[in-house]
Amino acid sequence: MRLLYIFLCIFLTFTTAKAQDPVKEKSIEVDKAKTDTIAPSGYINKGRIAGKIAIRRSLIIPGWGQAYNYKLVVDDVKSGQIAGKGIGKKMAIVGKIAGIYVAGTMLTLSFIENNRNYNLFLKELQYRQANGNQPDPDGSLKDYKDTDALYKGKAIYKNNKEVVLISLGVVYGINVIDAYVTARLKYLNVEEKLGFNINPTIINSNTMYGYNSITPALKLTLKL
Repeated sequence: MRLLYIFLCIFLTFTTAKAQDPVKEKSIEVDKAKTDTIAPSGYINKGRIAGKIAIRRSLIIPGWGQAYNYKLVVDDVKSGQIAGKGIGKKMAIVGKIAGIYVAGTMLTLSFIENNRNYNLFLKELQYRQANGNQPDPDGSLKDYKDTDALYKGKAIYKNNKEVVLISLGVVYGINVIDAYVTARLKYLNVEEKLGFNINPTIINSNTMYGYNSITPALKLTLKL
């Protein structure tokens, strides 16, 4: 009996140990799975960094952010990340820089011209107000006999100046936004994940007076 009792104790002990092993292994696997799902602590958002640099430079000097993006393309060509020499991307960026400065130059010249004419009309009006509505004999607007025409001309050139200033602000803003977006998109790769599918479908409108209308439509499915 003693031998049988000892044998049973050993058998139960062994069975209990074997039954507990899978629990431990499962626990280890769960812990390992939890550990693997944690994002790496050293992750660096290169797109965000590049965007900040580009937007900061464009705020300081228009076109500087685009020049930074040009450098990023050159670096990609040197490292082999872009097949070929990236001529298309380079030309696009150079075209943007040229467009910024061409538009800025033309708007600046337009502002100078409108401001000069505005001051001419203003000076003529001030002279006539001070001299009994008589034209300035030495002024370039002495042939204007109607004072109302001078007021209209002054208002037109003043309005033109304001429009030009707004346009300059728009060009400046586009310069900043373009530099930022281009820098961010440089590090955004959605070629493998992004997709779409278009299928024909129908739309059932609300039933009214016992009539149920059906409208044909297209269903757009985005895959992100």
